[in-house]
Amino acid sequence: MNTRYVTGRRSALAAAVSVVLVLGVLAAGGNQAVAKPGDKDPGGVLGAGQGGVVGGGKLRPTKPEVPKAQPKPKEDKPIPVKDPKKPPGPSTSTTRTASLSLAAVAAAPEKVALRQLVIALDSNDFGLATWTSTLDRIGTPYDVLLAASEPLTWERLTRPDGGGRYTSILLSNNSLLHSDGAGGFVSAFDADEWNLLWQYERDYKVRQVSLYTAYGQFPEDYCLRAGTEGGVGETPMNATLTTTGRTQFDYLTTTVQVPITLSYVYRSTLAAGCAATSTVVSGTSVLGVITTSTDGRERAALTFTSNQYLLQTFLLTYGMVRWATKGVFVGERRHYLEADVDDWFNYTDHLFPDGHLESDPGFRMSGTDANSANQQQSAMRSRYPRASQFTLNVPYNGEGINRNAAALCTSLLSPDPLTSYSRCLRNNFRWINHTFSHPKMNFTTYAESLNEIQRNLTVGRQINLTVPTPILKTGEYSGLGVYHPDPTNDIDPPTDHGLLASNGEMLRAAKDAGVKYLHGNMSFPSHVPSCFNCGIWHPMEPSLMLVPDWPTNIAYHVTAPAEETLFYNSYYGPNGKFPFWPRDLTYNEIISYETDIALQHVVSGSAYAHTFHQGNLRQYASGKSLTFDWANEVARKFSLYYRVPLQTPNWQGLAAYVANRTTHFASTSAGADVVWDRTANTLTLTSPAAGGLFLNGVRATGFAAYGTDSISWVPFGANASLTLTPVPRTTA
Repeated sequence: MNTRYVTGRRSALAAAVSVVLVLGVLAAGGNQAVAKPGDKDPGGVLGAGQGGVVGGGKLRPTKPEVPKAQPKPKEDKPIPVKDPKKPPGPSTSTTRTASLSLAAVAAAPEKVALRQLVIALDSNDFGLATWTSTLDRIGTPYDVLLAASEPLTWERLTRPDGGGRYTSILLSNNSLLHSDGAGGFVSAFDADEWNLLWQYERDYKVRQVSLYTAYGQFPEDYCLRAGTEGGVGETPMNATLTTTGRTQFDYLTTTVQVPITLSYVYRSTLAAGCAATSTVVSGTSVLGVITTSTDGRERAALTFTSNQYLLQTFLLTYGMVRWATKGVFVGERRHYLEADVDDWFNYTDHLFPDGHLESDPGFRMSGTDANSANQQQSAMRSRYPRASQFTLNVPYNGEGINRNAAALCTSLLSPDPLTSYSRCLRNNFRWINHTFSHPKMNFTTYAESLNEIQRNLTVGRQINLTVPTPILKTGEYSGLGVYHPDPTNDIDPPTDHGLLASNGEMLRAAKDAGVKYLHGNMSFPSHVPSCFNCGIWHPMEPSLMLVPDWPTNIAYHVTAPAEETLFYNSYYGPNGKFPFWPRDLTYNEIISYETDIALQHVVSGSAYAHTFHQGNLRQYASGKSLTFDWANEVARKFSLYYRVPLQTPNWQGLAAYVANRTTHFASTSAGADVVWDRTANTLTLTSPAAGGLFLNGVRATGFAAYGTDSISWVPFGANASLTLTPVPRTTA
């Protein structure tokens, strides 16, 4: 056995350590993935086998990883905002008071910047995190005004040239009420401030959205009248869309049922003769509305709470932002489903249903398994048209390739059916360099590292696999600063030493081999980017970008439902290593819960791939495997809600997108500015530094249509000044 580069059996890749799962909804400013109740470490399902010989000989199997369970924070369940006992009653006059006379005339009302203003009560306002997480995922610039402590002034709303600073106003709730300390409620805005806000909206034709809206007429009338009110727990109250709502949220299916949970709800009615149209309803109760004020301002509102972790937030807030901006904004949102199946051609440990672990030789998928994976992939595309692009990514270890196996979809007379089927089906999967023998690369030399990278490309291409040179996934994400201080300790979780503790020789070899993108792991804090869907330019080798993956709880060493169930409950059951559930779960319950986690990644717009291993593709029953049990269920759940497609770009496309998102956020931070002249219907993009921006509602060269959205990637040089033509939405 050639184990020259193997530094021991697969460590408890402690990949599992500090996993930050589920929403993975990273916010752009400091963004740490936040676990919602029930989020857990992926159970160390991240590594792969290593060692072996060319020609399909026995490869060295690996050991399971040690996970770390996540805490169970409580869902945000805000206290409902009530109508005040004695409302301050802002003036309904359109004339400015003397103290605000400078705002009497808008100097350049036809021009507004593509920037949003979030107005919340204070830093503890649940709506603040809901709005900002939504905007961070989109990648649109915004400012926050905390009404309880910050005054609203005309200078805050307008630019020095008289143009508007904001293209939308996003309220956390419609009244900004707080206790007055004497049993009543007062608004954080006084009458002058409300009138100032409304004047800005009126003069600059800027739309307003209220995330959480009570019925009544304070501080202004949304045409909502009292019905009933109360809390909704974990059992969903399903809401549907009206004709207008189906236009406003046209990326959702026309028959969608929006599950409203953990919320306080005002079930309202519409006032007769009022200029309002319902958008979201539950039976006869109105839960969403678009309305026009008596002075012509356009407003939209929802009547229930939505914190940033709830499915209803992902389904509806994007549509509210898009409506507020008329579909013209900096940023974009799409949905992705990517799956990597690591260690193809390799062996891994095999956990049996009776609990014993076989490591010699372990498990290696068969040619029949490969053929079944291809058939299951085709069946999934047909069954769920939203997932018609879905294609497995296959990080492979070339040491297990038998170059004498012909390209035949048959096991007959083949010295290695897996190699034969892989060659025969090579164009149906996307191949990724996972190193030749899967060594730990934390301390490999330059020569060892270069040999592992280049040799794997060579043997893969010798059997006609199409393998992109720029993409590298090291075994166990090794060489990137996460390892156990004791190199002989393969049991305990590794330590995240940070990217500056990466193997510089491996990085240098990767660069010299033509690599541009390295896979990282969202389990490790040092691999988590600072902005949503971004990557990390490696601080030791800035030509290399780290693009992280999502781990899963489908363990690397299981091949069938009974094995997965045993593993899962041994970790998270009441008697497990990391007790979480009050009882052991069935396989169907495990898949249901784990795909709920994955669905949250998908609906958030996360582009990162989810990680599986070759044993998870074993055909444990006709047309069935653990990987496709998971993938089919994610696609099924997504299809219940969305009518837009799931995107699955190849890894070159995925990495390029992540690089562009990283540039996008850097450009907004560096002062890139876009102003919309609504009279001329032009956008003027200026920037002091070179960069690029995603723009929605713009059909620039190479734009992409996603649903009814037009998304353009617009690169530019330093001191840029570009003129573009927007395509605003003309319907709700």
